[in-house]
Amino acid sequence: QVQLVESGGGLVQAGGSLKLSCAASGRTFSSRAMAWFRQAPGKEREFAAGITRGGDTIYYADSVKGRFTMSRDNAQNTVYLQMNSLKPEDTAVYYCAASSEYAPFRRAQSNYPYWGQGTQVTVSS
Repeated sequence: QVQLVESGGGLVQAGGSLKLSCAASGRTFSSRAMAWFRQAPGKEREFAAGITRGGDTIYYADSVKGRFTMSRDNAQNTVYLQMNSLKPEDTAVYYCAASSEYAPFRRAQSNYPYWGQGTQVTVSS
């Protein structure tokens, strides 16, 4: 079992930055692909960024590419999402998700059985 706790959300003006963190419990963090998803009001949850077990490959949705940077620290059991040049359309609840052990990275939500509670990011214009 894996428990995920996100932090770092808040209210920011357009053009500003936020850094989200997701702390994972357990000793199997380094064997799991990790991802950030987001759900805007009235919309379905969507993939934002993902990272392989070793952190060697990172994937981004086109909508955040060049502005968001995902990273992981396997020694600290934590993943991060640095969000720069934020836009009002980035307003959403951001969720951290963990794959099953040794599962290959995929963007699909079905690849992630473990989810955090979410953290709200609001970008004002």
